[in-house]
Amino acid sequence: MPTTTQETNNSWQKDFITLIKQLSHTDRQSLPAVGSSPKELIYKENKLQLFHYKPLGVKQKKTPILLTYALVNRPYITDLEPKRSLVQGLLEHGYPVYLIDWGYPDSSDKLTRLNDYINGYLHRCVQHVKRHAKRKKIDLLGICQGGVFSLCYTALHPDEIRKLITLVTPVDFHAQNGPFSTWAADLDHHNLLTTCGNIPGQLINQLFKTLKPFQLNREKYRQFDHLVNKKENLDTFLRMEQWLNDAPDLTGYAANEFWVNFYQQNYLHKGKLEIDGQPVKLSAITCPVHNVYATKDHIVPPKSTRALSQHIKPSLYSECALNGGHIGAFISLKTQQALIKSLHHFIG
Repeated sequence: MPTTTQETNNSWQKDFITLIKQLSHTDRQSLPAVGSSPKELIYKENKLQLFHYKPLGVKQKKTPILLTYALVNRPYITDLEPKRSLVQGLLEHGYPVYLIDWGYPDSSDKLTRLNDYINGYLHRCVQHVKRHAKRKKIDLLGICQGGVFSLCYTALHPDEIRKLITLVTPVDFHAQNGPFSTWAADLDHHNLLTTCGNIPGQLINQLFKTLKPFQLNREKYRQFDHLVNKKENLDTFLRMEQWLNDAPDLTGYAANEFWVNFYQQNYLHKGKLEIDGQPVKLSAITCPVHNVYATKDHIVPPKSTRALSQHIKPSLYSECALNGGHIGAFISLKTQQALIKSLHHFIG
């Protein structure tokens, strides 16, 4: 017999009350820690911070890996908690791991351009990692928009990167009628730039929620017993909630450049992209490239990611499919082992 609307409402209300009671316990005075793997700050510029993670007691690899995440969310998702940490997985295999934290832009950053991020911040971080690790080249691992930046950077500076990994990274922004390219098609970017200055992070956060409005709002508070009965599960839930709601603002000029050049015009895939007057040709990438995509990704469809194979020489290109979603691809306990195994096989 179908569940009535009233029964659904009662069930949701019961689970939500259970959550509130659990969070009000006197022994829970603060949120569980995120991004807790020990690290040191080795470079800082404006809002940006570059971190080096402390190595574990295993034999160390020679070439460092620099992690580059998207601007729209915080990079500690790569080190959410000890069991769900891409950073820890790499450290356990002896890789020297570095991470870019783009920080929280304010009104003074509204004129920051894509060129400032790619040929400026990212390039200087690569140089600092090379000096810190005493290597002539490094490996670059870009996630989502960070993967787009990494592709552009490696195409413009092919001599800097030994191997490139892209994870859930869009390339063909018009593939499968992706949700953001559809939303951006009629966006008046000139009006948005003059009206908003920077793009509020909470606005982008709400946009993400509209992609799965039921699952990402009301549904996640249902059937809460399996969380409150095990502290570990509840802590993971709270860490994810903290990350989901910790959205930095986007610098106005760069955000608009990205919407127009990538989502509206699809210039990266068409081979027409220019950064500060320099053509960005993915075919100019001369290092091995490993492209990892998620089969259930509702934000970056697999077809969008796999379009990279059309631009990289077959002898340099490899890819890996993970059975998960956009974020689950690298934090899910089911997929993380497969991801680390794939990266270890590629990086060596």
